[in-house]
Amino acid sequence: MADQVLDVKGLNCPLPILRAKKTLKDMPLGATLEVIATDPGAVKDFEAFCRTTGNELLDSKEEGGSFTFVIKHTA
Repeated sequence: MADQVLDVKGLNCPLPILRAKKTLKDMPLGATLEVIATDPGAVKDFEAFCRTTGNELLDSKEEGGSFTFVIKHTA
C-alpha cells in the first residue's frame, strides 16, 4: 500500500504528471505515491517521468480503463 494516493482520473497530459511531480516534491524520500489515471498516454508519460527524474516506478497496471502507477520518491 502506498503512503499517498493521487487521483487524476479525467485529466489529460500533462496534468497527471504535473500533479504527481508537485505531490512527490512534498513527500519525504523513500515514500511511495499511487497515481490513478484514465489517460492512456499516462503509461508512457509516467515511464518517461520516472526515467528522467530518477524516481522509481515500482508498479504499473491497467484495470477497467484506469491506469495505476506506484512511484517511489527517490530523487
